[in-house]
Formats: sequence, structure tokens, C-alpha cells
Amino acid sequence: MKVGELVGYGIPEKYVQRLEKDNIKELYKPQADVIKEGLFKRNLVLSLPTASGTLPTASGKTLIAAICMLHKLLDKRGVKVVYIAPLVALANEKYEYFKKFLDGDFKVAISVGDFDSADSWLADYDVVCLTTEKFDSLLRHNVGWVQNVDLIIVDEIHTMNDSSRGPTLEIMLTKLMSIIPSAQILGLSATINNAEELSKWLNATPITSDFRPVKLYEGVAFDSKIHFEDREGYELNDTLEIENSIIDNTLNLKKQALVFTSTRRNAESLAEKLCKTTSQKLDSDTRLKLTKLSKDIESVIEIPTQQCRKLAQCVKFGTAFHHAGLLGEQKRLIESNFRNGLIKAIVATPTLAMGVNLPAFRVIIRDAKRYYDGIGSTYIPVMDYKQFVGRAGRPTYDTFGESILLAKSEGDARSMIQHFILGQPEDITSKLALEPILRAHILALISSGFCNSRESIIGFFNRTFYAFHYNDIDILKEKLYDILKQLEEWSMIRIQKNVITTTPIGKRISDLYIDPLTAHYFLEGLKLCKERHLTEFSFLQLASNSLEIRPLVSVRSDEISDTEELIIRHGNQLLAEIPEEYDLEYDEFLKSVKTALMFDGWISESSEDQLLTKFKIAPGELYSKLRILDWLVYGLYELAVLNGEKGLLNPLKKLRIRLKYGIKEELVPLVKLKGIGRVRSRRLFNAGFDTLDKLRSTPTEMLIGIIGIKAAYEIKKQLGEDVKNASESQSTLKTIKH
Repeated sequence: MKVGELVGYGIPEKYVQRLEKDNIKELYKPQADVIKEGLFKRNLVLSLPTASGTLPTASGKTLIAAICMLHKLLDKRGVKVVYIAPLVALANEKYEYFKKFLDGDFKVAISVGDFDSADSWLADYDVVCLTTEKFDSLLRHNVGWVQNVDLIIVDEIHTMNDSSRGPTLEIMLTKLMSIIPSAQILGLSATINNAEELSKWLNATPITSDFRPVKLYEGVAFDSKIHFEDREGYELNDTLEIENSIIDNTLNLKKQALVFTSTRRNAESLAEKLCKTTSQKLDSDTRLKLTKLSKDIESVIEIPTQQCRKLAQCVKFGTAFHHAGLLGEQKRLIESNFRNGLIKAIVATPTLAMGVNLPAFRVIIRDAKRYYDGIGSTYIPVMDYKQFVGRAGRPTYDTFGESILLAKSEGDARSMIQHFILGQPEDITSKLALEPILRAHILALISSGFCNSRESIIGFFNRTFYAFHYNDIDILKEKLYDILKQLEEWSMIRIQKNVITTTPIGKRISDLYIDPLTAHYFLEGLKLCKERHLTEFSFLQLASNSLEIRPLVSVRSDEISDTEELIIRHGNQLLAEIPEEYDLEYDEFLKSVKTALMFDGWISESSEDQLLTKFKIAPGELYSKLRILDWLVYGLYELAVLNGEKGLLNPLKKLRIRLKYGIKEELVPLVKLKGIGRVRSRRLFNAGFDTLDKLRSTPTEMLIGIIGIKAAYEIKKQLGEDVKNASESQSTLKTIKH
């Protein structure tokens, strides 16, 4: 189908021209089939292979979503479209694309954080991009504009199979089908084996296809050769290790590769190893550009960590590693410079497969096995494998793409071919029976007024995918009743004559988007405040012992004794009863103490590198945990307000500021100034400027010597002084010097 034919389906000519300007002249067959088979009329679940390109417009599913979105907005005045993604990075990417595609004709917004806000401003927007958790939190706040939603786009709908994200998505879709039954649902995925079953639950039509705009050849490498079932393979350089020989072969073809490993450590060590190969294939111009990029990546934070330096060194030679331990800006620099061809190979953990649009000619799965608690080392799910290989081949540049599994022997290769290449992805199944998930969502259902009795709760869960899949919720019923009893014992709900309502504190806990068990633990801790010697560590350990902050910093066997001594020494500071050594909770309690020590190091101004060395926590992971911790401390503050614990409010406020900037208490007044963080505030304090009044009375020239021209003039402006701008002053200083 030529894109011009979209006019016949109600898409204005100017949008067709925008697509043609992006070099999209013709729709792929699955895209055309979807439009012909009712894209604008009914619920659909699309299971189409990823068709990644250099632009989001080249991705088959994204373009379908954009066309459906546009048709809906043009067809009905005043309706809204919601786009739901499992990851913040994915929501951001699609937000940028939809904004460009609609080009000001309709208003596009994104909201991915602050779960305690109803974000009333979203009511003024036509398209709203959200993460699953954010939309769930908005539903808990009963936002009125949801009634105007006429199209729900669920990207990566197969994440319903994920034990951490899946239950929230399932609950949310169950709610939406009741709240706005007339809204169209468009589910998108590359891999759904039981698409028909999922579609029946959603009252949708399944559309599946194995069409790829770029043919994919799936192979296995062993004994210095890459083998394919349906074409000739490659002889590899047998003087190199298998990973390096494949990268060498890739670069000889003038192509790029993504390599997937099971752990961060594996990703980093393999990236370093591959540098020996990529460095030999760089011309002088590329080397210069990579050297500059390397410096940019290393200087993302003021004091680079060992990891920053390691990453920068890899990038200098054309290779990068990519995992959750990296800072967001480092990831963006790596991704954009892989897209433009400067970085030749990225070694990544599995999270990249579900993230942003990042295709390559060749995808290499180095670790086809992964360690699972209680199971040991076993093959990764076929669904994960399909997500990995979906990255292979770029429509703009390649006529085909390749995926390569690394095998140890011919027998191992045969097993992999059978399991992965010839195997089918696992069915999507409900993960709703997990107790922490149920606990939070039952409270939310009652709090939002969605359910107000045992019968209505059972009725709700009878409409879930869990009930549809298993055709029975008897096992779930027992858990539901136990959780209701627990919530009542914790005074979060009231049950009177079979009418269930939340208490004020139960309502607040649900709005705060924290686990009721965490909230109960916090409330019990607040009861101990008057009999304990309170310090920042008291609150840090209390928050660190919650489910939300896990996984916690591990305690090595040689650290157990020191950690136990610390607990004895500071036991009167802890807002929890210390478990006995033989209790099941004891190990996690030890970890919570060490995790609290790590956070204490941060607010005592330890650098990211010092924390990485001592606690083995990478900057990206540190900042991720700090965001969660800030939310938990905020929740603790709100519970203290409800409990009337006024004496705790200022210490908790101050702790949040210190966590945000990583500073000691003495610097809190200084970081109120915009642009003054932990490094500049420390410089000012050490120079004797510990108050805003002292900064006011100090000549600008003196401050310039401490924090630089731009920062000094910004401070003076914020303090109400009429000063020249920094660039004028800088040229004046240069003139004086000369």
C-alpha cells in the first residue's frame, strides 16, 4: 500500500507528505493488512516482528500506533489518546516521535514520575504518554479526564508476562475495560505466542505476522565458524577468541554489532576484551571523534568513577558497555553515537532489548543461559531471545540482518538451534498471584471506590486475565481474603456489614503508591521514635528495610561480624526490632543496615567513586536507588503528618534535601541557590561562606575565584543584585588581563 492511499482512510494529505518527507513511501504488508482489517474500528492485539530503523518512523508498530492515534483525534473532537510503555526511556522516545508526527496540530504530553500527583494539567492534552506505574497511580487518584480516553495504546504488551511489571498492567487494563468500555485498545508486541487467548480476554482481534522488512538469518557460532541453516556461514579468524573473531568479521563487513550478556560484570569485561579488535579497525578521523566522545562520557559527573573511566576507555577504542549501572546521559551518548556509526559494538545486559530503538546489522547472544534463584543456570526464555534478535537488521541500511548464538560445541549448537531458533516463545501468563502485588492493588481498588465489598473484589478479579487463563480463582480467593484481613488488622481498611472502606491512613498509603507492608513497617517504626535516639541513620535503615528498595547491598561473609557489631553499637538508633540470628528476616536486615550505611556515605559527601569501591554500587544504580529512597522518605514524612509526629517533619525534610544533593547538613542553606550542588556548595562553605547573608556581602570578584564567573554571577542575580551577565564580565576580565 502506498502511503498516499491513507487519504482514503481519512488521513489528511499533509500527514502523508510528512511520512514521505521521512522517506516512508510505502507501508509494509503487515501495516497495510492491519489498516484494512479494522485498525480504526476495533480492539487489536498486534504481534509483529520488530522492524527497527534509524528513525522511529521505520518501526512497523510505532507507525501503526501513530496513524490510529491521528485517525481517532480527527474523527472525534475532544477525545484523548493514552500511550502506555513499560520503561521511561521508551515513553520518552515515543513522546518525541508523536510530538514530531502531530507537529503542533494536537498537544502531546508525557508524565512518568511523582506517583502522589493527579497531574491535573494533563487534562489539557490530546495525547498522553505514560509508564504503566504512572497511569496506575493516576487511576488511583480518580482523574476525571480518563473518561475522555478513546484509544489506549499498550506498547510491549507481552510485559504482562513479567513478574514485576505484569500484574500492574493486568490490573490497570481490567480497570480500564470497566471504566471506559467503549475505548479502543491497541496492544503492540513483537512476540506473543498466545495472542489469540490474550485477544479474547481484551475482546480484541489478534493480528500476527512473521514478516520482516529485513530478512533475519539466525545462526550459531562454534569452532571458529558461524553456521546458518539456510545460507552459507562465515569462516572466522581462529587466532582470536570467538567473541573477538565475530566482531572482527563484523567490522570487515563494515557493520556494527550488539552483544547481549547475562550480567553487568560480563558486559564490562567483554567490552574491554573487544577493544583489542575494534581499535585496529578505526581510521584517524574516527579515532579523533571517539577520543572527544570518550572525554564527554567520562566527564558526565564532576568526579569520574572507576566505571566512568573504564567506559570512556572502551569508547575511545570504538566499543561500549550498556547496563543499568550507567548514568542516563552516558546511555544517551552511547546510543546516539551507535546510531550514527561512530561506536562499532555495544555489549549490553538484557534490559536494552526492551528499551529504545537501537538496531544493528548483527546481534550476538553471548550468554544463552542465565542464573535463576532456586533453579540454577538454565536457558533464557525464548521470548527474551526473540526480543534480542528483533534488533538485527536496519531497513535503511541492510537487506538482511544476522543473529548469532555462541555455542561451546556442536552438540551445544544443536541444542540451541532446537530450543531458540526452532522453538516458540512462551505463552503470556498472569503473574497476579504474587502477594505484594495483590496487597497494594486490593488497597487501591478499595481506596479509589472501585470495589467496596468482598463480592465486588472477587468480581473484579474474575474479570482479570488470571481468571480468564486459569478459568478459576479459588486459589486466588484465599489470598484475597487473607490480605483483606491483614489490611483490616493494620487499620488501613474498615469492614462493616460487608461494606469495605479505607481509613484515612489507608487512603493516603494507596495514593503514596507504596506497599501496605512497607507502610505498616513505617508506622510501627514511628511508634518507636520517642524511645530511640533519632539520627539520619534511623530513617535510612527504616526505609532500606522495605521491599521497594531491593535488591539491597549484599553483605559478604567477612563483613557479617562488623555489621553485627554496628547493629549492637547503634541499636538504640534503629526504628525496628532486631530479628534473631535464626530468623528468616535476619539476612535481609543485615543487608538493610549495610544499604543504609551506603546512603549515609552519600549524605556524608562520599563521591560516587568511593561508594562504588566500598559498596560495589555503580552511579546509575545509586541514583536509581536514591530516587526510590527519596520517595520512601517522602512517604514516611506523610505518614508522620497523619500520625501527628510534628517533631519529625523538619528532620525528614532536611534528609530529603541531603539525599537529593549528597551533602552534609551544614550545606543545606547553600544548595537552595539554583546551580549550586554538592561540589560548589562545599567550596563556598570551606571558603567561609556558610550563609546567604555572607554571600550577599561578598564582592563578586571574590566568588569568581572560588566557583567561576558564570556561577558567581548567577548567585548574585538570585540574591537580588543588579550585575552584568557572565559573558560580558568574562570579556572584561580578559581585556584587563591583556
